[in-house]
Amino acid sequence: MAGNPLKNKVAVVTGGASGIGLATCRRLLKSGCRVAVIDHNEKALETFRQRFGHTGSHILTLLCDVTRETECYAAIKSILDHYKRIDILFNNAGITQRGLFEHTRVSVYEKIMAVNFFGALYCTKAALPALIKSRGSILVNESIAGVAPLLGRTGYSASKHALHGLFTSLRCELRHKGVHVMIVCPGFIQTNLQKTALGADGKIAVHEQTRFGREDTPENAARQIVKGLIKRKSMLVLTRAGQLGYLISRISPLLYEILMSRQFKIELDVKKPAL
Repeated sequence: MAGNPLKNKVAVVTGGASGIGLATCRRLLKSGCRVAVIDHNEKALETFRQRFGHTGSHILTLLCDVTRETECYAAIKSILDHYKRIDILFNNAGITQRGLFEHTRVSVYEKIMAVNFFGALYCTKAALPALIKSRGSILVNESIAGVAPLLGRTGYSASKHALHGLFTSLRCELRHKGVHVMIVCPGFIQTNLQKTALGADGKIAVHEQTRFGREDTPENAARQIVKGLIKRKSMLVLTRAGQLGYLISRISPLLYEILMSRQFKIELDVKKPAL
């Protein structure tokens, strides 16, 4: 592809002030994009402004709770007022949980769905007219948990399965309009996601995370995400463990379930909270 395909493109990244979102914003800026960062953490946004403020009009930071539809629409409107266009939307904001279904309060599921699923839905709905106009790209940070089971994280997995259904279907609807949709499935990445995981009682989980394979860095994830964006890939599975898990889950779902049950057996020791 001749030239720089991302130069002067306007990219919107939710949850962009930390983790994979932050690393992707940095990579997009280096690629010549103008980046609008949406995040609910005001302190993290201020840190982002201090770090990248020298880029001037190339960054825009917006405080936004993606669980609130009105705030998502207001944020997108502010971006369009400022840049006049949107070429890329990366639905990256998300939270997780740890705890067995039988012990986990319904309110935890509601919170997970509000951030992971409805946050992406609201932002996409608000930005879609601009993305259709620019024939742009929609990216969604899903997870292998969106296509396969994840023991001890039924709420997280449910939200990611919902994202998979929404965005693969949306891809079909938008194909004739030239809008690209890429689903990103990270493996285990070194971020703060697990430090803020909700426990079965809705409070921050105190028991250790279990995982399969080595953790990768947000920077490596961001490099592959931007590369996939440029190539307009439809599916991007990150890390060797993630790729292996995805392959097994596609070839033999039952085998994947058995391996998952063995690997994450420690989750069965989660203490039941008082209701």
